[in-house]
Amino acid sequence: MTLWAIVPVKPLRWGKSRLAEVLTQDERTDLNRRLLAHTLDTLTALPEIERILVISRDQAALALAREYGARTIQENGAPRLNVALTRATIVAKNYATRGVLILPADLPLITPEDIRAMLDRARRPPVVVVAPDRHRRGTNALLVCPAGMIEYEFGAGSFKRHCQRALQAGARLEICELPSLALDMDLPEDLQMVSEKLEGIGS
Repeated sequence: MTLWAIVPVKPLRWGKSRLAEVLTQDERTDLNRRLLAHTLDTLTALPEIERILVISRDQAALALAREYGARTIQENGAPRLNVALTRATIVAKNYATRGVLILPADLPLITPEDIRAMLDRARRPPVVVVAPDRHRRGTNALLVCPAGMIEYEFGAGSFKRHCQRALQAGARLEICELPSLALDMDLPEDLQMVSEKLEGIGS
C-alpha cells in the first residue's frame, strides 16, 4: 500500500492556547516545535510511509518539516482544518496514493509501533482506521484507504462522526485504541501526565 502521512500543524507560537495558565507563550512555542519534531521523527522511521505532507500557515513549522524531507503546503485564508486536509489529500492522490494517514502533531507518546498497529488494521481496503482520544470523543489519528473515501470531520465529537462516515461509505471500520495514541496535548492535566516524557522529545 502506497501511503502518505498528512500532518496538520497550527502556528507554533499560537497553538496550545489552553495551556496558557501553566506555560508562557515562549514555552508553548517550544513545546509545539518539539511535538512537531517528534511526530516527524516517528514518521520518518517508518519505511511504510512513502511521503510526509505537512500543511500549516506557519512558515517556521513548514521550514522544520522541510528539514525532515517532508513536502509542505502553505495554508491560506481563514483556518479551516477539514478543508485544508481535503486539499492535502487531493495533492496526495495526484501521486497515485492509495491511502492517507492523518496525524495531528500533538501526540507526545506516539511511536512507530503505534503507526504500524494502525497499518496492520488496514490490510484489506476499503477500510477506515480511527484512533480516538482517551475520552472517545475526538480523533487522534485517522487512516483512510483508499484516499479520499470519506469526508473529514475533525472537531468536537469527531470520533463518532468519522465512524459514521466510514460505515456510510461501505468501508470496513477499525478502531485502534492504544494509550500512547489516545493522549493528546490540550489541557494542563494532559501536560502533567506526560511531563517527564516531554523532556526528551524533539530535542
